[in-house]
Amino acid sequence: CLHPHCPRRPSLVPAAAALFTKPPMPSFRRELLFSLVIGALCALLFFVDIAGVPQAPSGIRSRALVTAVDNSQVRTHLIVKTNLQQLQVRLLSGPHKGREIQVVNMLTGKLEVDEWYEPGTTILVEYAAPDGTPKNAVARGAHRLGLQLFLAVLFALLLVAVAGVTGLKAGLSFVFAALVLWRLFFPLLLRGYPPIPTGLGIVTLLTAVICFSVGGLTRRGLTTFLGSLLGLLLTCGLATLFTQLFRLHGAVRPFAEMLLYSGYPHLNLTDIFTASVFIACSGAVMDLAMDIAATMDEIKHRHPGIGRLEHMRSGLRVGRVVTGTMTTTLLLAYSGSHITMFMVFIAKGLAPANLLNAPFVSAEVLNILVGSFGVIAVAPCTVLIAALLYDTRGGGQVRPAVEGES
Repeated sequence: CLHPHCPRRPSLVPAAAALFTKPPMPSFRRELLFSLVIGALCALLFFVDIAGVPQAPSGIRSRALVTAVDNSQVRTHLIVKTNLQQLQVRLLSGPHKGREIQVVNMLTGKLEVDEWYEPGTTILVEYAAPDGTPKNAVARGAHRLGLQLFLAVLFALLLVAVAGVTGLKAGLSFVFAALVLWRLFFPLLLRGYPPIPTGLGIVTLLTAVICFSVGGLTRRGLTTFLGSLLGLLLTCGLATLFTQLFRLHGAVRPFAEMLLYSGYPHLNLTDIFTASVFIACSGAVMDLAMDIAATMDEIKHRHPGIGRLEHMRSGLRVGRVVTGTMTTTLLLAYSGSHITMFMVFIAKGLAPANLLNAPFVSAEVLNILVGSFGVIAVAPCTVLIAALLYDTRGGGQVRPAVEGES
């Protein structure tokens, strides 16, 4: 019967949930196929070039050991050093391995970009060799690429050791997110695409891939995705509104002004700042949504006959506890990355009103509070969605739990 008030009329929400509870193929094959698709997209994204920006001229890069230094040309002004530091290095890799060459270390007087070398330091060197002989060698910083690779491998091993197959899928979604931002989102912004709609599209894609990779193509994954999306939409709306009310300009972000001078004066830095607000909090939103969705899934599995309202009450009780700790997550994350900025304001003895009203600080206040709105709102949204999707009164059945499936 399709009459609106007929008790035998099938419920649309459980019917939609049935799509995720009655798969056309076994769970393992379905998850494997999904992972292979994401892996293929990662490989495709690695070779995609949307920006169309010509690569800057570059030479041969090599790891090198500093054997001697000449500081005779360096000019020292208190703690600031400028001019040239001459280095004698031995190449440790590349086509000229073992060769001793002269390298220039340019000192600009900016501590955040300058590096000072002593004999025994391993550095990254870039040089030209038009006739087979290394020339015009420049220091590119202490060599950190090996350590970065070591940390990445250690992170992947720990992720797999702790989370098993789910850890593998989480690692794959991590790589996918990095590639989407680097090869898709940033280039699209450079090409002039509107930052807020583009950011919403990108964060929706990332949320879907991450939620279904970790939560599976199940009701748990669907619940996490929908709950996260609602929280992010709220954050986007609040970020857009309060950025205008705060009268903030996107130039409060580091390197924003340099971007305008690099040939992109058409960019809307304010909209880019707004997009950065809801993208930055998306990880915390997904984290909380997954916690709530997993809890609702476990409750329904252990108590299949639980009613919708009681199911919601149980989820909300857990949500209150989790939200209580998550509210400080963004505060600590943003404050921790701007410690020196706050120290400067305090060291100058600025009044609290002046401190809080400064554009840089106001931007961080907006980041923290608007992002926290999304984190708080995602809990009840996810609980409501889970209660609807796990309701079996429309004829759907709660199947016995299988590893990696709900």
